[in-house]
Amino acid sequence: MNAVWAITLKELKTYFASPIAYIVTAMFLAGSGYFYALILSMTRDAGMMSYLFGNMTVILLLFMPLISMRLFAEEQRNKTLELLLTSPISDAGIVLGKFLASALLLVVMLLLTLHFPLALVVLGNPDGWPIVSGYLGVFLMGCSFLAIGMLTSSWSQNQIVSAVLAFTISLLLWFLSAAKDLTGGTVGSFLSYLSLNTHYESFAKGLLSLSDLLYYVSLIGFLLFLTTRSLETRRWR
Repeated sequence: MNAVWAITLKELKTYFASPIAYIVTAMFLAGSGYFYALILSMTRDAGMMSYLFGNMTVILLLFMPLISMRLFAEEQRNKTLELLLTSPISDAGIVLGKFLASALLLVVMLLLTLHFPLALVVLGNPDGWPIVSGYLGVFLMGCSFLAIGMLTSSWSQNQIVSAVLAFTISLLLWFLSAAKDLTGGTVGSFLSYLSLNTHYESFAKGLLSLSDLLYYVSLIGFLLFLTTRSLETRRWR
């Protein structure tokens, strides 16, 4: 576990030693702040935060590939991945350490938006549970985007290619629910179940569903597993 934490700290230092973390965080806060002000100007009902969380997930869809694109692509471009793979830590440990670093950066970004619900507390008396569940849903959605980006980053040494692939896959998983209306039946229901957006809806409504929570955890775990397998194939090249 110490080795995993060492990887996490190294990645966090790399993030904040470059402009990418500051730029993405600033753009996320600017976008979230714009939508918050816009929604606040139209309504101040108890559910306004759910509208904001919905917009946050869209912003994360755009920006999370920028966070994850460098995780392995940069290592490949700098020829340091082989050295990392020969270090005394498993491939799974490397993947987990890098994922935790990006997830912690996401946590920091979300913490910087806490003044939005705090302002609502001053203006009124909002229900706290939908806000908590909404933040949890946004975090899980963001982690899913990061896990997708990690997988695509292990495929290419080009960060732009990695980001484009991550965005495309994330977008496809987002809109799978729309296929339910086109195909119908069992196939449509299955595609809808696989959609990222379908399982987010309960969190946005303040409902903590165990099945939706397990979906995100399973998806993230499966993507990290695929990333680990992708790294292992490099040993045979």
